[in-house]
Amino acid sequence: MTEWIECTLDKLGEIVGGATPSTKCEDYYGGSIPWITPKDLSSFKGRYITSGERNITEKGLASCSAQMMPKDAVLFTSRAPIGYVAIASQSVCTNQGFKSIVVNEKADPLFVYYLLKYNKDAIEVMGSGTTFKEVSGKTMRAVKVHIPLDVSYQKRIAAVLDSLDTKIENNERINDNLYAQAKATTKQWISKSTGDYELLPLSDIASINPDTYSPKETWKYVNYLDTSSITEGCIAEIQHISPSSEKLPSRARRKIAPNDIVFSTVRPNQRHYGIISEPLPNMLGSTGFAVIRSKNPLVCNELIYLCLTENEFIEKMQQLAEQSTSTFPSIKPSDLGVCEIPCPKDQSSTSFTETLKSLFALIAANQRENISLSEIRDALLPKLISGEIDVSAVQL
Repeated sequence: MTEWIECTLDKLGEIVGGATPSTKCEDYYGGSIPWITPKDLSSFKGRYITSGERNITEKGLASCSAQMMPKDAVLFTSRAPIGYVAIASQSVCTNQGFKSIVVNEKADPLFVYYLLKYNKDAIEVMGSGTTFKEVSGKTMRAVKVHIPLDVSYQKRIAAVLDSLDTKIENNERINDNLYAQAKATTKQWISKSTGDYELLPLSDIASINPDTYSPKETWKYVNYLDTSSITEGCIAEIQHISPSSEKLPSRARRKIAPNDIVFSTVRPNQRHYGIISEPLPNMLGSTGFAVIRSKNPLVCNELIYLCLTENEFIEKMQQLAEQSTSTFPSIKPSDLGVCEIPCPKDQSSTSFTETLKSLFALIAANQRENISLSEIRDALLPKLISGEIDVSAVQL
């Protein structure tokens, strides 16, 4: 076992804040300098970030107190919210919502990344503020951490966790490619199948909310808010959806069967939808869902899903949602019925359908593996970062 010491974060590197150039000056934006905000990390899945939604110019950088940080700087959001972490894959700067660490020779950047993830909750408690919590630079510098003195040992710990995260990220890249293949295959089929299919409204080829629960059975209830991890291009694994209640719902809810499509009718622009490949027994969706199931043997749910996830359709649903008088922007399940689906006229498209199904099956398999890998990583991270177990005892 190596020696572990207690120190403050400022001993591991320089704590750097950020700033925002005046948004009133167009000359400050659109340049070549990557400028990262907490919003950029809110949907960021990886660990190494290259750029954000916007770049700034040299003039913009000079106009404010933002600083350029080198490659391998560890970015940590200090407000709205506290605790997003990423590593700069090139020189970047951030807005004021960060207290990042430019790591020195006493620490390994990847180890510091995992160290901050481990200490995220403790740091968040230190935040102050009334409107929203924020961690100051002074507070961040004073955060106490427990680390191996030997940097090479830090790297060994980081390497174990890195092997898991690298596999997860590779699977996500593969899934992005598989999803792109599915979309390209569909467009190719449409372009070559003129006359072999007809456009029909979804209401003609699929059942929307086909089943409701039986009062005599015990059901697991899933609220639409529990589907935040269902994103475009994903098979929605049930492990991502935590039943919010074991009680029998007082109002009618939607049964969810294998391979059903779930589509959030509340805030549809947030794209909470997917194909449920392995639902729990007796699983229900709330009225914030629409459950969609093909009733046409020539149309697979995978094809319907691809049509429902087109930007043009989502924008149309969002427009309808904004016209609603509900507390939250929402659409009626019947609104989905207007989506036009290319429906094969005969069995000649069997090969195309099977290709779509196989691509989505591969996506589901990769997601299942990622769930297992994430569980292993999440179990190992606190034990390795705290020194509870020796890294040499870990075999993957």
